[in-house]
Amino acid sequence: MPRPAVILLFASLGLLVACSSGSPLAREGAPVSAPSSVAAQIEEPEHEAELPASVPTQRTNQATPVDVAIPTQGAVTIVDWRPPPYPVPWAIRPEDHFFFARPIPSGEVNWPHPRFRYGNTHFGEEPTHTGVDLAASRGTPVLAAGPGEVVWAGYGLYRGLEDPTDPYGLAVAIRHDFGYGGQQLYTAYGHMSSIDVWVGQRVGTHERLGIIGDTGRASGIHLHFEVRLGDNRFFSSRNPELWMVPPEGWGVLAGRILNTFDVPLEEYLVQIRNLDTDQRWEVWTYAEDTVHPDDFYQENFVISDLPAGPYEIQVNFVGRAFKTHLFVYPGQTNFIIFQGRNGFLPEPTPTAPSLSAPPSP
Repeated sequence: MPRPAVILLFASLGLLVACSSGSPLAREGAPVSAPSSVAAQIEEPEHEAELPASVPTQRTNQATPVDVAIPTQGAVTIVDWRPPPYPVPWAIRPEDHFFFARPIPSGEVNWPHPRFRYGNTHFGEEPTHTGVDLAASRGTPVLAAGPGEVVWAGYGLYRGLEDPTDPYGLAVAIRHDFGYGGQQLYTAYGHMSSIDVWVGQRVGTHERLGIIGDTGRASGIHLHFEVRLGDNRFFSSRNPELWMVPPEGWGVLAGRILNTFDVPLEEYLVQIRNLDTDQRWEVWTYAEDTVHPDDFYQENFVISDLPAGPYEIQVNFVGRAFKTHLFVYPGQTNFIIFQGRNGFLPEPTPTAPSLSAPPSP
C-alpha cells in the first residue's frame, strides 16, 4: 500500500553551476563543512516569440563552464505526499530507463524542487541548472542511487582538483556498474555536510554516502543530484527526472515544445492540470546552453511524480491557448509534442538505442 511521505515546508534552495574535469583525487579525511551562499527571488518568464525558419536548430555548448553562484527563489510550500518508489531497475517499456533509486529516502522530500528543474536559468538571469535539487531536512542521509565505484569524494568536483571553495561543496561522484546506449553512467551528489565514503570504494544501491547539507554555493539545506552520461563532467548531464524511479502508481511527463518551424522554445511555460482533482503544475522548457536532451526522447521539458490519471496540457503561443488531453500512465514516461501553430502532434515512436541495463540491487 502506498505510504505518505512527510509533509515539509522547505526553505529557499541554493542552486549550482559546476563541472568535473580531469582525474579525481582520493579523499579519505574526516567530514568538513563550509558556509552557505546567496539567495534571490525567481522572476516570471517572458514567452519567446516565434522564430523564423532560418534559425538553426543545433546548439553549441560553451567551451568551459563559468564558476558562479546561482541564487534561488524564496520559500515554497510543498503540501503533498508520495507513495514509495517502484523497485529499481524499472522499465515497463524498452524506451524507459528508470535505473536509479531516489538518493533521499522516503519519508523525506525526495522529489525535485518544482520551480527550478533541470535546464532552467531563472529565465535568463543565471547559468543553466544541470541537475535537480531535493530539499530534505538537515541530518537526512544521502544514498547511492545505484551500484558502482566512488570516483570522487570531497571538495573540488567542479574542476577535479582539491578546492575548498568549490561551488559543489562536499560532493560524491559514482561510476556505475551499467551504462546506456553504449556509454558509461555516473551520478553526482553535491552540497553535502559530511561524507562517509572514499574514492575507490564500492557501494550498493541505497548505501549511505553521507549527510545532506549546504556546503559550497547553496542558500539552504538540499541535495544537488546529477545524472551524467558518457563522462563524469558538467557538460555530460541528462535530466535526472527521466532516470529516477517514480513513486508507485505515478508517472512522468516529458515533451518537445517547438515553434512552427521545429525550433525548440526555450524556458517556455507548460501548464498541466489533473482533470480528476484539478491539481495544477507548471514546468518550463530547457534553456539553450549546457544541458542535453535524452538520446531517446529528445525532450525539452520533463516533470516527474504525477499521479496516474487524465490531464489537460496547455501551451500559450502567439496569443492563443493550445490544449490537449492525455492519460498519464503509471510507472512510465508519457510523451507529447507541441509544434507552434500546428498545436499538439501525435506521440512519436522513435527507435530505442541499445543499452546495458543495470543489475538488480
